[in-house]
Amino acid sequence: MNELTNIQKRLFELADLNYKKFNSGLIPTVNKSTIIGVRTPDLRHCAKQIAKSNEADRFLSELPHKYYEENNLHCYIIEQITDFDTVITETEKILPFIDNWSTCDTFSPKVFKKNAPKLLPYIEKWLKSNHTYTVRFAVLLLMKFFLDENFDVKYLSWVANVPTEDYYLHMVVAWYYATALAKQYDATLPFIKNRRLYAKTHNKTIQKAIESYRITDNRKVFLKTLKIQENE
Repeated sequence: MNELTNIQKRLFELADLNYKKFNSGLIPTVNKSTIIGVRTPDLRHCAKQIAKSNEADRFLSELPHKYYEENNLHCYIIEQITDFDTVITETEKILPFIDNWSTCDTFSPKVFKKNAPKLLPYIEKWLKSNHTYTVRFAVLLLMKFFLDENFDVKYLSWVANVPTEDYYLHMVVAWYYATALAKQYDATLPFIKNRRLYAKTHNKTIQKAIESYRITDNRKVFLKTLKIQENE
């Protein structure tokens, strides 16, 4: 067995075995032997400390990592960087190594919100990736930053073109469209009425929308009528 690095030792000191068991069941795409069992608040605290030290650059250059928590830590260190171009460079390095929904969904660089227009070309590129979690990350960015004041109906088309045979893409596209129905109902409804999504994802979108407290009861009743029957 290779000797643990200083950062790996620090992570094992933060390990909670009960949490490891619990978390392992939530992320089935990750080998359980690579999960240490560190809670997210502890990882984020650790990331802030490392980001201010001379360890940060070396750690960010050490890809691939061995442990699930190292990938999360890597992402959280990137979140501490304030230069947009540097964050993009580091994000593109780590994206191919993200192998689960949890790492993907908790990675959200703060600098992206302030630079939304500059982010769009990268989102458009990442949506065309062959890597599941790169595409999922791009959809999540559209959901976080482009369903309010930065909204454009063309982004709905971008997401409608995402293949959703993969479970984790199916779920994120449904999540995106349900959120879009809550925030941009009039623009989003035609995509549902015209069945722009795969049938399974279409129905999951309606299910999520019906479960949302942000959508009115009248709209929920109407959305139910748009479900696709399995024999259609």
